[in-house]
Amino acid sequence: MRKGNVIFKAYTMEQPSLLPPNLEELIPEDHLVRVVNRVVDAIDLDPLLSKYKGGGTTSYHPRMMLKVLVYAYSEKVFTSQRIEKGMRENVNFMWLAGGNRPDFRTINRFRGEVMKGEVREVFTGVLELLIEEEYVKLENYFVDGTKIGADANMHKVLWAKKTAKYKARLREKIKVLLGEIEKVNEQENEEYGDADLEEMGGKGGIDAGKLKAKVAELNERLRRQPENKPLKKAVKTLQKDHLPRLEKYEKQEKTLQGRNSYSQTDPDASCMRMKEDRGAEKSCPHPAYNVQIGTEGQYVVGYSLHQRAGDPGCFIPHMEQQHWPKGQKPKAASGDAAYGSKENYAYLESNQMQNYLKYNTFYQETHPPRKLERVQEASFRSENFP
Repeated sequence: MRKGNVIFKAYTMEQPSLLPPNLEELIPEDHLVRVVNRVVDAIDLDPLLSKYKGGGTTSYHPRMMLKVLVYAYSEKVFTSQRIEKGMRENVNFMWLAGGNRPDFRTINRFRGEVMKGEVREVFTGVLELLIEEEYVKLENYFVDGTKIGADANMHKVLWAKKTAKYKARLREKIKVLLGEIEKVNEQENEEYGDADLEEMGGKGGIDAGKLKAKVAELNERLRRQPENKPLKKAVKTLQKDHLPRLEKYEKQEKTLQGRNSYSQTDPDASCMRMKEDRGAEKSCPHPAYNVQIGTEGQYVVGYSLHQRAGDPGCFIPHMEQQHWPKGQKPKAASGDAAYGSKENYAYLESNQMQNYLKYNTFYQETHPPRKLERVQEASFRSENFP
């Protein structure tokens, strides 16, 4: 096309093609999508295939679905709607999916149901491939942790201390109320003598099960003494108020499982101090998870998710959760001073692993006093503060 002295390349949108273009020809040889394709093709997907029972309509192949998910995550595309859009519009997604176009509901079902519980097996398969290709030797295992904020309402956090305080206060009220009942009923006095009732804390304290049994017993007595108004009022208070509250507190303690807190909108998340909170005058903990990741040669070779904020207590559970190929554990473990503890050192020694975990006073012991003083003085200079 010529306009004056300028010649343009031909531009015709309606020009038909004799043969449709091969998508693979449009992708460079060293592109990341080809790496994802080779890796997923090389791993064993029997754990995923076993999740399909057969029957009914045909299903999208799990190998194709896994390739699409892995590539999407590597490109920081996480929502199922965006992944679906990529398989409609993006050449790389279209080639990887082989022309398949599962909708976002199918994508969500695959990663939420089929992949659930099998992620660790697939990860182990990738790790085995990296070891076979000698990208990873499992000689030096570098571990570190970071806090990942949960998508939860930080204003709806339940704290263990408050639950314990409210439960203790309620148990005291129950004991007082049961004591008043026993004053007007001499039957239990004759049976128990000077000993406290089990429901009043005489044998293990008050819990919902004991209180239910006591309420049932009082209801039976009330049927025999319908004119006993104090007893009727007390039973109503126990049954309608105290018992539901006690059951609620016990359920909260069961969810806590020794944690200091949890989010009511995401009960698996615990409140933790985030890195951005450091130095803030009015910072507060956020619902989060402690993610522990182990690497070698810039490859992630281990991961785990924890509900406790401190890294020292996460190290042993993290190591125990890993599915090392053929039981082959790393020869050495390295980490910063956050992991230095006697328990962790003893664990490494018992597993015949070299210990490169720093301890808390490592820096002070390895730096001369004068140099350390200069470092400390420099850190408190005004120009080092924001």
